[in-house]
Amino acid sequence: MGILSQLSIIHLLWAAMVFCQYEDYDFEDEYDEDPNHQHPYYFNPNTQAEVPRFPFPLQCAGECFCPPAFPLSMYCDHRKLKTIPNIPSHVQQLYLQNNDIEAVPAGPFTNVTFLREINLSHNKIKFHMIDHGVFAKLSSLVQLHLQHNELEEFPFPLPSSLERLLLGFNKISRLSGNALEGLPNITMLDLCNNFLDDSVLKGKPFTNMKNLMQLNLCNNKLQTMPPDLPSSLMYLSLENNSISYIPENYFNRLPKIIALRMSHNNLQNIPHNTFNLPNLLELNLGHNKLKQVFYIPRSLQHLYIEDNDIEIINVTLMCPSIDPMNTNQLTYIRVDRNKLTIPISTYAFFCFPHIRTIYYGEQNGNVNKSTQLRTPVFRRFLTPEEYDEAEDNHETHDRETEEDHEAEENYFHPYFQ
Repeated sequence: MGILSQLSIIHLLWAAMVFCQYEDYDFEDEYDEDPNHQHPYYFNPNTQAEVPRFPFPLQCAGECFCPPAFPLSMYCDHRKLKTIPNIPSHVQQLYLQNNDIEAVPAGPFTNVTFLREINLSHNKIKFHMIDHGVFAKLSSLVQLHLQHNELEEFPFPLPSSLERLLLGFNKISRLSGNALEGLPNITMLDLCNNFLDDSVLKGKPFTNMKNLMQLNLCNNKLQTMPPDLPSSLMYLSLENNSISYIPENYFNRLPKIIALRMSHNNLQNIPHNTFNLPNLLELNLGHNKLKQVFYIPRSLQHLYIEDNDIEIINVTLMCPSIDPMNTNQLTYIRVDRNKLTIPISTYAFFCFPHIRTIYYGEQNGNVNKSTQLRTPVFRRFLTPEEYDEAEDNHETHDRETEEDHEAEENYFHPYFQ
């Protein structure tokens, strides 16, 4: 065996050893949260940039862990830290979530050049404890997690490079006039579970965010639809507010909407063509006060109208015409906890040829009594194996709790096929 052959074998053995070391190390076991916790869906979460060349070994803060397999990441989470450690200049991903950090001073970030993602969620940070401009100086920052803190105000200024900003579960009740200016690359903004009301949005803060694709405003104090949203928007979350109506033609300027969630509001009437949107796939209007259905676009796949005051499903309103060359794509509809006394008309199966499931559940009768239609879950187009499985699980579906359904509704998640 020649020297070159021996060298080739040694090289292959070394590569195999490195690969196995990478495969065997499971960072989720050490750093992940509760295994039963369903992580929210965030649009385009990839933040890994091209790896710059650095001399090895690389530095790492003593309080943290820098895995050899991920040399550009520094893990400082779940360590009861009260201050931010000094950050080596090469770090791109910084994980500081689930600590007791109260302030974000400029010092630890002095020499940082390549930082692209910061996770400071689940800490105790307040707005006035963030040094002015500390984030704005990070010219490569793409994603910033500040959810589950004690922010009373939007944390500005921020770098123009930022694409995803998560501020849910804070105490934000103010948006300064220029807070959202200079953020042309933002695609995802999460402001759920704050104290925002209509007066805060009168200044139309989202108008100039031309690349915004996902906006989460659930669990705030809104009574009207947010004004002048950018036409780039694809995902809009407005659950758990107090919105009572949708202005006519409101969605005319939002043709790219894919998913709209407005459950747990005070909606009573929906103008007939409100949701005439060519790309809409998911529409959630559960837990409102609707008395009748409305037109749904041919693109819609999932419709949630549970826990309303609907007494009859008028399929003609939902589907005024049938076009064999452009059929409706609806596959799932949830109508439990309404006031239905009869199942949906069989005409629905001509209008919606792809429908597979109608969840009837229990219906609200008089004040002290609920009724149940003949079948709580209707299924069609099942293979024999799917049908047998559905029958075996029939009682399980009957016992579905409200929490089971609402667990799906916290954030957008990529279940679209």
